[in-house]
Amino acid sequence: MRTYIALSSFTDQGIRNVKDSTKRAEAVQDAAKKFGANMTQIYWTLGHYDLVAIIEAPDDESATAFALAIGAAGNVRTQTLRAFSKDEMNGILGKMV
Repeated sequence: MRTYIALSSFTDQGIRNVKDSTKRAEAVQDAAKKFGANMTQIYWTLGHYDLVAIIEAPDDESATAFALAIGAAGNVRTQTLRAFSKDEMNGILGKMV
């Protein structure tokens, strides 16, 4: 599984319905399974982003489809980052000439 970090901000719709945020997060965790993904952690944060989630997915296509489906609901705008573990990074560095 590949790891992704999602940095999300509430939309106007999302902040109007912020009291349902934890319920929506549970629904998102369930929805992830439809894409073969797993949202392993979610944090509500202060600062530039309102939410930070750690997501595991089998490939970039599955992660992208999941992110698009969540975005289409209209509650958050998300920036998704592909994250590499230490072992993955060592493999990448090992390919350098």
